[in-house]
Amino acid sequence: MTLLESGEMYLETILVLSQQKNAVRSIDVAEHMSFSKPSVSRAMGILKRGGYITIDTNGHITLTDAGKQAAERIYERHRILTTILMRLGVDEATAAEDACKMEHYISDISFAAIKEHLNTHPSE
Repeated sequence: MTLLESGEMYLETILVLSQQKNAVRSIDVAEHMSFSKPSVSRAMGILKRGGYITIDTNGHITLTDAGKQAAERIYERHRILTTILMRLGVDEATAAEDACKMEHYISDISFAAIKEHLNTHPSE
């Protein structure tokens, strides 16, 4: 199953919430993303069928290995793109918002070049 932008956003949110909470539920995702409960429920079903998450009998969501890999990939892009934009003088809120849009569409080649630049010039 190929992940669409929305699926990547949900996985990233689950990853971030799992770093903040002991257990993540659909209601937590809905509140964090300001989405309706039915929309999140539908998305969780799609991600579960795709093998990206599991949901236990208490409604706790866990990323599978595939889900965690995808979430970490997109979250890394978000963090690095936000950092680069802020170093260019963009305020943090705008940088984070723009990075959220860019992270889904930037090619692996361009992202690798940005990441390499950031690693070789850490304080610029």
